[in-house]
Amino acid sequence: MSPDLTRLRVQPLAERRSLTTVESILIPPEREPSPCPAALATHIEGASAAIRTARRAGAAVILFYGAHLLRNGATLILERLMAGGWLTHLATNGAGSIHDWEYAWLGRSTESVRENVANGTFGAWDETGRYIMLALLGGALHEQGYGASMGRLILDDGVSLPPPEELTALIRGQPGHPLTPARAELLRVMLTHGLPGGWLSVTHHWKHASILAQACRHGVSMTVHPGIGYDIIACHPFYSGAAVGRAGALDFQTLCGAVDQLDGGVVLSVGSAIMAPQVFEKSLSCVNNLRRQAGRAPVQGHRIFVVDLQDGGQWDWSRHEPPKDHPAYYLRFCKSFARMGGAMRYLQCDNLLFIHHLWKHLSSAPAP
Repeated sequence: MSPDLTRLRVQPLAERRSLTTVESILIPPEREPSPCPAALATHIEGASAAIRTARRAGAAVILFYGAHLLRNGATLILERLMAGGWLTHLATNGAGSIHDWEYAWLGRSTESVRENVANGTFGAWDETGRYIMLALLGGALHEQGYGASMGRLILDDGVSLPPPEELTALIRGQPGHPLTPARAELLRVMLTHGLPGGWLSVTHHWKHASILAQACRHGVSMTVHPGIGYDIIACHPFYSGAAVGRAGALDFQTLCGAVDQLDGGVVLSVGSAIMAPQVFEKSLSCVNNLRRQAGRAPVQGHRIFVVDLQDGGQWDWSRHEPPKDHPAYYLRFCKSFARMGGAMRYLQCDNLLFIHHLWKHLSSAPAP
C-alpha cells in the first residue's frame, strides 16, 4: 500500500544546518582565474573562438550545466556572459533550480545527505518545496515553464494565485480549456492546504546570486529539466508530479526552439553527466524530425564542448566513438554528445575553472 505523502512533516528552512553560503561561494568575474595546463588553455580558447564565430553569425550558444556550477560560485560570471550576449540559452536540472532558489531566498544552501536521510529530514524543508511548487503551479496558468516560473518568482519577489472560487468557476465553465488541468491541480493544492488567492510575497534578498533570476532579467531563455522523484521538493506535501511534469514539458519545447537555432552554433555541457546528454539528444531528434517534414536540412555545423572531471575513459573523443569492448564506451556524457552530428571536444576540467577562463577570453572580445 502506498504511503500518503501529503502527511510528510516539514520544517522551516532557516532551521536547517546549511553547508554553504552566498558570501563564501560567489566568485567575482574580475578575479584572476586559477591557472590551468597549457593544453587545456588551448582548448578553452578554441571554445571561446567557436562562441565568437557563432554569435557573429547569429547562431545559438546553449549552456547545459549541473548544480555544482552554481554551488561553485559561478553565478556572477554567468551573468556577465548573459549580459554580453555570449549565451542565448541556459539549461539545468532540478537540483540546479533548487540550490538557486535557496541561495536567492535564504543566502545559503546544501545539507548533510548522510545525516538527514537517516532521520527523515533530508529535503523536508517547508519554504523550498512550498514556494517552488506554487511558482510552478502559478506559472502554468500563464503557460510558463519551469525556468520562467522560477525566474519570475525570484525576480518579482512573489507569485500571484487566483482565488479558489475563481479557479472553480473557470474549470466548471471551460472544462475543455487547455489550462483546465493546470487550474485543477492548483485548486487541489490550495483547497488541501487552505491557501487563499492573491499576491504571495516572497522576498529574495540575494537574487544577484540566482542564475534563474539573472536569465529572466536579461531576457535569456532558461529551462529546467527535472525528473519525478529526483529532487528534494518531492519530500514536501505540496509536491505535484503533474505540475513538475507540465513545467518540464513546456521547457523541453522551449529547448527545442533553441536547438533549432543551433546551425553553426555551440553547445557547452558543463558538469551535467546525465541530464544534458539525454535531453539534448531527444531535443535534437525532435528538431530534425520537424525539419525533415518541412524539407529542411538537419542541424549542422555546430560544435560541442563537454566539460567534466573524469579522464574521458582515456579515449580521444575527437576521433570517433570507442568500440563496445572499451570501458569509455559507457561514458554517457561523452558517447551521446559524440553522436550528435557536430564536432565534439571533451575537456577534463573543473567546471568553474572552465567558465572563468572562458569569460576571461570572451570579455576581451567585441560584443556580438
